[in-house]
Amino acid sequence: MSILRMVLAFFTLLPQILGPVPAMLNQGKYFEDWSAQQEYTEDYAVTVQKDPNKDFVILNLADIQLKDEEYYAGEGAASEAMIARLVEEQKPDLITLTGDNAWATLSYINLVEFMDSFGIPWAPVMGNHDGQNCFNEFWCAYLFSEAENCLWKFGPKDMGYGNYVINIEENGEVIHTIFMMDTHSKVDEKDEYGMSYDHLWDNQFEWYKWVLQGIEKTEGHKVESSAFMHIPVYEVRTVWKEYYDQENDVFTGPYAETSFGIIHETPAPGVSNNGFMNEVIALGSTKNMIFGHDHVNNASILYEGVRLTYSMKLGKGCYYEEGLQGGTILAIDSTGKGTINHINYGA
Repeated sequence: MSILRMVLAFFTLLPQILGPVPAMLNQGKYFEDWSAQQEYTEDYAVTVQKDPNKDFVILNLADIQLKDEEYYAGEGAASEAMIARLVEEQKPDLITLTGDNAWATLSYINLVEFMDSFGIPWAPVMGNHDGQNCFNEFWCAYLFSEAENCLWKFGPKDMGYGNYVINIEENGEVIHTIFMMDTHSKVDEKDEYGMSYDHLWDNQFEWYKWVLQGIEKTEGHKVESSAFMHIPVYEVRTVWKEYYDQENDVFTGPYAETSFGIIHETPAPGVSNNGFMNEVIALGSTKNMIFGHDHVNNASILYEGVRLTYSMKLGKGCYYEEGLQGGTILAIDSTGKGTINHINYGA
């Protein structure tokens, strides 16, 4: 029955499948020309407004990652029901997706249409599996760019797909900045665990610094920020190796009182430490980094004043752990401070 549903859906969705194809022939025009020599202006970032009377609530969804056969066999409906419940109960002002959003053509179209149906601003980043089992990664990005409520931007050339900035404003002032960043996919070499994942590139470091310095200049002070990406930073593995008791699922040493959550699989960052955390700590703005990638981890580690958080995995696409599915909330108060909270619907 699911095969028949897939076939019927294919012909029904054929206009959406083929819609991005003309754009694929001239991809370059969708990316921005950027250099660190240009001046940052207030209109560079997408702006969303915070109600002064309540926290600005960001709901993050990670690794939905449904194949078409999973989607049409019932997991699509189950994942959508979980998302709808999260939206209804948490009432987010913004929904973010930290990559591996879907894993095939029909499921990608369905995801974009479903996310847009809430009428709530939403913002995705790419994971290492986005673009697989469909035309390519640009095809997925173009679907985002055409969605009415999606804040997606292709971003600067030669940095991957979807590096863009969202500023949260309250009473005309920027109180918090959100970085959406592409951690790419694979590299040729392997790390000590046989993994070969990429991460942020040097030009993304430069862009990140340029944005932060530009916002500080236009606002007249440093603004707290958060970064959303798919693949975790290398420091997560470092802490796991030295200060995580795998037998008892607890953090030890300096992380015992400040960190929480579990790590049930080996953290899979880039093949080597690219030094991005050094940049983050030195600049002093970003206090939360949220990622996905490792489906059965939801640890939140306070590292040198920056909280590194695995978002809860949404649903049962690809691999998962029973009792560990839901979403993650980042709530921003009027001072710009962000607080993390997991919503676990699998418990």
